[in-house]
Amino acid sequence: MRRTSETSPGIDRLLASGDLAGRRVGLVCNPASIDAAYRHTAQRLRRAPDLTLAALFGPQHGFRSDVQDNMVETPHARHPAWDIPIHSLYSDLREPTAAMFDGLDVLVIDLQDVGTRVYTYIYTMANCLRAAGRLGLPVVVCDRPNPIGGTQVEGPLLAPGHESFVGQFPIPLRHGLTIGELARLFNEHFGLGAELQVARLDGWERPAYHDATGLPWVMPSPNLPTLDSAVVYPGAVLFEGTNLSEGRGTTRPFELLGAPWIDGEALAGRITDAALPGVVARAAHFEPTFQKHAGRPCGGCQLHVTDREAFRPVLTAVAVLQAMRRADPARFAWREPPYEYERTKQPIDILAGSAALRRQLDADVEAAEIAAGWDADVAAFAAVRSRFLLY
Repeated sequence: MRRTSETSPGIDRLLASGDLAGRRVGLVCNPASIDAAYRHTAQRLRRAPDLTLAALFGPQHGFRSDVQDNMVETPHARHPAWDIPIHSLYSDLREPTAAMFDGLDVLVIDLQDVGTRVYTYIYTMANCLRAAGRLGLPVVVCDRPNPIGGTQVEGPLLAPGHESFVGQFPIPLRHGLTIGELARLFNEHFGLGAELQVARLDGWERPAYHDATGLPWVMPSPNLPTLDSAVVYPGAVLFEGTNLSEGRGTTRPFELLGAPWIDGEALAGRITDAALPGVVARAAHFEPTFQKHAGRPCGGCQLHVTDREAFRPVLTAVAVLQAMRRADPARFAWREPPYEYERTKQPIDILAGSAALRRQLDADVEAAEIAAGWDADVAAFAAVRSRFLLY
């Protein structure tokens, strides 16, 4: 991809501002919290002469992002070299406590989002804003680019009654916002009540994908190893709510989709006939090393995005899911709870945002008709979203 901008992440502007001078800082981050020179935000704060890095906080997969599997909690720890606490926000607690904030003057959040409603990091941020608002601690969110661009919005809204740790607010699956814009939306529109500052990006153009920013790609989480994975993720994540493999345990998670009983060539033919925009579904065979169907040969397809602007990840995933379901209805099944701390609602329902998608697929409603039903949701969200755009 041709580079269209030289983007500077929000941490650059924050440190240049001097706003942290003389303050004890808590930092929410993980290994993707780096700048254009590969310097980690924690290291930069640690070396800054006019502030004190007093505590670290890690989201799902941990401060070091070394916990591979989903839904595996990470322990609280202490930094071995700096002798400061590392608080886990994906453990027995997912919202910071007053004790964790004790002695801090400000909380800085520097996390890389991936543009999808169900990514838990944005709810770790929301939980921090909620707790900070209650306790009177100022928060600075260091903005980062939406790696799949900031113009396209797609998918159903989260419906009331389907809130979970993979969805707290009624936004579409693909929201088209930066994490700083999401922070403003959550805090102001949904009333989290924090004293919030967003350290803005410099040089980001709204349509730009991550590979056009000049910033390095570091895996934001272990199962999004590449930008290609992130591009398909807003739709392919729905496969987590089924007994079909979403490619975890392969080197192409969320691009490879399938199951042991799927005929990849027949599936690819059906997807080709559907003429989905901006994507080729190539017949593929793979054997996951962990998670669903570990050690079993699977048939299915790999999604190859040929035109990012035309590609619709949620429509594509629904169409592929529908084709796999139709291929062998007796073997297909919806995944049962628990899933991401939810023990009663079906995983597909909290991922999709309601029971509507599951019921439509069970009734064999065509994927294009299902997608057309999202138009009103997207239009309603657009009116709200426009108030919080920074770029």
